[in-house]
Amino acid sequence: MSVYRSRRKRLASLMQSGVAVIRTASEQPRNRDTHFPFRHDSYFHYLSGFSEPEAVLVIIAGKKPRSILFCRDKDVEREIWDGFRYGPEEAARLFGLDEAYSVKQLDEKLPELLGNQSVLYCHMGERPDWDAKLIGWLNTVRAQVRSGIAAPANLHDVHQLLDEMRLHKDGKEVATMRRAAQISAGAHCRAMRATRPGCFEYEIEAELLHEFRRHGSQAPAYTSIVAAGGNACVLHYVSNNAQMKDGDLLLIDAGCELDGYASDITRTFPVNGKFSGPQKAIYELVLAAQSAAIAQVRPGKSFQAPHDAAVTVLVRGLVDLRLLKGSVEGLVESGDYRKFYMHRTSHWLGMDVHDCGDYKRGDKWRRLEAGMVLTVEPGCYIRPAADVAERFWNIGVRIEDDALVTDTGREILTRDVPKSVADIESLMRG
Repeated sequence: MSVYRSRRKRLASLMQSGVAVIRTASEQPRNRDTHFPFRHDSYFHYLSGFSEPEAVLVIIAGKKPRSILFCRDKDVEREIWDGFRYGPEEAARLFGLDEAYSVKQLDEKLPELLGNQSVLYCHMGERPDWDAKLIGWLNTVRAQVRSGIAAPANLHDVHQLLDEMRLHKDGKEVATMRRAAQISAGAHCRAMRATRPGCFEYEIEAELLHEFRRHGSQAPAYTSIVAAGGNACVLHYVSNNAQMKDGDLLLIDAGCELDGYASDITRTFPVNGKFSGPQKAIYELVLAAQSAAIAQVRPGKSFQAPHDAAVTVLVRGLVDLRLLKGSVEGLVESGDYRKFYMHRTSHWLGMDVHDCGDYKRGDKWRRLEAGMVLTVEPGCYIRPAADVAERFWNIGVRIEDDALVTDTGREILTRDVPKSVADIESLMRG
């Protein structure tokens, strides 16, 4: 638990004074009498390591910082139905907290903890019920003004401080993300081996999910995209119910979550194991764009640099293939290439698949620093159109890897999945 204690101590130091209140996620009903599988709030878990629902963490800054947890009571009867609960006493001991109370005592204890604090660090605007609770506790404190008890005069968004902390991964986080990437890489290789004409997309999705779970991943990091043929030109396609045809490309965007950390991989390959001429031309163009983008992932480079590099290569290639007309510079400036490439090349990766952290500071793209993790995922999506040669129709290609910025460059966490044409075709033959 030393990692979590260190994070709480650092947050208290950044706060300098005041009190932070961070809740975990709420259980969500799926249908009558059942819930979706519970997944903790990332900010809450980052500071506590505690995975039960109905929990709130309070951090008090100052000369003697304190960390206080509110959680469910130990309840043997409920454990028969729902499973193990720590209870406040064990939670405080095992998770390295200074104090712990029943979550039923929130309304009693929170006004006491907020009293005479200068600042309340919290996050509002996501859940109206939670916002109402925070306002209610503040009003309870305000009502005690004639007793000499003052309410916090300032409200700050605690996520702003935590975003910067989470953006730079420590050794424990990197080790977990490296393992998550290895599991996901194995799943993509398994999917390539299992793919053949006549299969349904959901059959390949099942191969991914099996590989995730059998290696200890708790869940997919996001809904898997398994998109054959024209479906690959739908960026967030998740129906995964079409039958794959001989001659289709299959685009798979899938990654597992391990111990709260995401991986994110995309590979595109031929259903029959052999790229056609047009498919190979587009695929190798996207691969070249990704290689150019990856070369820009190193300390000191701007977050925008990989995207600019990928776009330049893609536009030049699309002109050479006569899918675009004009100069490379003019097409980049006008944005006309966006009919074939309409998304960004990268996003932060961590506890959330689209992780927290600012991409700009003021009007300038932020510089990459060691410990940051980002995806590199250029693509090209060609829908049927009168001005597009028919041989390119319904070719959708995306290639995505996860890159850790190191002191001297980058480490590709997802390097174990083949991505050259020769290596993909060889794996599928095997």
